[in-house]
Amino acid sequence: MNIAYEAATADLDDRNIIDPFHLAAYDKVTVNYNRDVESFPVLKAMLDGIMGESPYQSPTDMGVNMVGFCITDDEVCREAGKREIVRRYFNQAEFVRRTGNGKEALAKLEIIMSKAGVDVDLSPARAAALEKEERTGRPAAAMELPDGTLIVGKTSEIMGAASTLLLKSLKHLAGVDQEKYIVGDEALQPINRLKTELMHSRNPRLHSDEMLIALSISSATNPLAKQAIDAAEGLRGCDAYFSVIISEADRRVMRALGINVCCEPKYEREGFYHK
Repeated sequence: MNIAYEAATADLDDRNIIDPFHLAAYDKVTVNYNRDVESFPVLKAMLDGIMGESPYQSPTDMGVNMVGFCITDDEVCREAGKREIVRRYFNQAEFVRRTGNGKEALAKLEIIMSKAGVDVDLSPARAAALEKEERTGRPAAAMELPDGTLIVGKTSEIMGAASTLLLKSLKHLAGVDQEKYIVGDEALQPINRLKTELMHSRNPRLHSDEMLIALSISSATNPLAKQAIDAAEGLRGCDAYFSVIISEADRRVMRALGINVCCEPKYEREGFYHK
């Protein structure tokens, strides 16, 4: 968890270091954050001036961190920390691709991953997404569900990879056969026409929010569609991997559903401008 904290604050250059003040005062080795250690002499001098003598001999003395006492399953917390480190790496890699900035933080995250004994392939979903993209020649996505099932979504003529992944995941959680069509044409066609004919979009494929709207409309007459919609809470906390940087529209939907997003730091199409 301490290493995951370093990953979360890589852009601030936070580090876990031995507290030298605590070691000198009590001959005990403790770990604290570098910023706390660096600022402690100033704080101690202020307390000495105000109170005559500081009641604290080290930044560790001032700590109220009780997280360690909350851990009831060390293995679960370790795994969650590792996954968070990898997610932070992908988020930073995407930021560097978008802006050209933050390369120092990305390099630090690579070191942190090595320290934690993990790499970019920690989740099998990443390899599955890249393999699907290689076979289809189009962007793909994958997600590991709570029961361990790996769901893979591809880009089709009707839906993007994010929409396909979301629909297939909802079907699995709801116990609906993947071969069943639960989004009716009467819901899909008007949305497609609105995008292409009225709004002049070059992309006829449905984004995640548009797919969910079509699924919701279908649920009024199709019980299986309603089952799929009702299963959405089961996606919270899952990690979804995409072979390209996804649109902001898809990202908002994933965030609203509680899905953690990791994207390969590349765009579907090269260009000077990306939304």
